[in-house]
Amino acid sequence: MAKIWVNEQLDPSGLLYACIACCNEQQAIDCRNSFESNLTQQQKSAGWSVRMSIVASWRDVPAGALESL
Repeated sequence: MAKIWVNEQLDPSGLLYACIACCNEQQAIDCRNSFESNLTQQQKSAGWSVRMSIVASWRDVPAGALESL
């Protein structure tokens, strides 16, 4: 079973703003760090957030995700 890392950037209302999924753990960590560092202090204060999860199937990846192999 493959691990697929999913990184999501969410606006204050919880809507998905950006999403990237990949099979490479280091690439996923780099992506999460990039998502986090690209949020301004104002966005963070307003409630923007970044989350990373692991899923087992591409069917479990949000439909709008960019795929990075």
